[in-house]
Amino acid sequence: MDELSAKLEELMQLVEDKKFRILKDELSEMNEFDVAGFIGMLDPEKMVVVFRMLPKELATDVFACLEPDEQQRIISDINDKELHNIIEDLMIDDAVDMLEELPASVVRRVLQQATPGTRAQINEFLKYPENSAGSIMTAEYIGLKKTMTVEEAFAYIRAYGEDKEIIYTCYVMDNKRTLEGVVTVKDLLMHSYDTLIESIMDTHVIKAVTTQDREEVVELFTNYDLMALPVVDHENRLVGIVTFDDAADVMEEEVTEDFEKMAAMLPSDKPYLKTGVWEIAKQRFPWLVVLMISSMITGAILTRYEKAFSVLPILVSFIPMLMDTGGNAGSQTSTTVIRGMAVGEIELSDVIKVLWKEIRVAVIVGAALVIVNFVRLMIQYPGRELVSLVVVLSLYATIVIAKTLGCLLPMGAKKLGLDPAIMASPLITTLVDAISLTIYFALATALLPEF
Repeated sequence: MDELSAKLEELMQLVEDKKFRILKDELSEMNEFDVAGFIGMLDPEKMVVVFRMLPKELATDVFACLEPDEQQRIISDINDKELHNIIEDLMIDDAVDMLEELPASVVRRVLQQATPGTRAQINEFLKYPENSAGSIMTAEYIGLKKTMTVEEAFAYIRAYGEDKEIIYTCYVMDNKRTLEGVVTVKDLLMHSYDTLIESIMDTHVIKAVTTQDREEVVELFTNYDLMALPVVDHENRLVGIVTFDDAADVMEEEVTEDFEKMAAMLPSDKPYLKTGVWEIAKQRFPWLVVLMISSMITGAILTRYEKAFSVLPILVSFIPMLMDTGGNAGSQTSTTVIRGMAVGEIELSDVIKVLWKEIRVAVIVGAALVIVNFVRLMIQYPGRELVSLVVVLSLYATIVIAKTLGCLLPMGAKKLGLDPAIMASPLITTLVDAISLTIYFALATALLPEF
């Protein structure tokens, strides 16, 4: 990382000194992702100047790695011929991803510069539902016929493989593009030239349907260690593939979205440093309002038992410990369950198993905390046995309830078609706070003679 930082500083100095010939040579030797990162650091005017000096092949790869606002800036400043070259050289899935983020006026200009064939492919991809397998697939794959020989297959790969996103895995189709099997280059290399593809292809193909949720696609990659996944329509006709890098991008987006929801924020598509202050505030405000209003329940409970504080002020000192422990216990469970559902380890049908396991964990953890706290309270407050009993019983009940809610709420959300991540720390903590206080004061009223 230090080496890269030093390199970027050196490139920045070349830009400042206007040594563009040396800069071009340096950039030509770099990875496209690093070049895109460097261009993103530049002022808008310099960004376009540097992009224009890139070799044609590198320029397209760098363009695909840029952020949407940077792509829009470059599109607005380059001429139609340059735009045509970029859109024609881009992989279809990269072009679709770009167009989904750009304003309508910019999209119109981009499509005007695409050839009819490219435009038709892009429009076809744009029809698929958002977050579906069809929306993240690419049409850049190798399709073979089962009547081909190994020699013919190699000839086809050499002729058409250069512009394909992946050539290691090839897909076998009939004349109607029905997916019949899959064969790898390794399979081809291990057989003689006159061997028919039909005799060596694997007919048990793991595949996705165009309308299938992209999270299910990621699960297939995870479960079967795939490098690419064919995508078919409802008539089993091959329309595209999802590659591992596309699945990794989806994985990152989904994890980021879940973290934002678990932190009580509306999801954002932009990187943090490129998101405006007002936009960040808008993302965080709605959930903060909801949580603020819901926390008023806690305030109402405290107000109801206001007289208890005046009779026995010591009760107040234990409230933070009860609320924090309950919130932490619930968060532990909810995070575990949400993660389990996200990676396919936990299904909705497992609700009884998960609940029973979490209850047993709560019993063990609760018992340990009760013993520790009871000993501490007896030492710290001698002669207050009943108060200590009220505190530890409330703590025990709070932990059991918190872990039960932490298990059931995320699974209930998924059952209702909601994202389980919204049932994470903030919401569960608020609910547990209200419940733990109610239990605490109910036990105090029942067991303490002062009331």
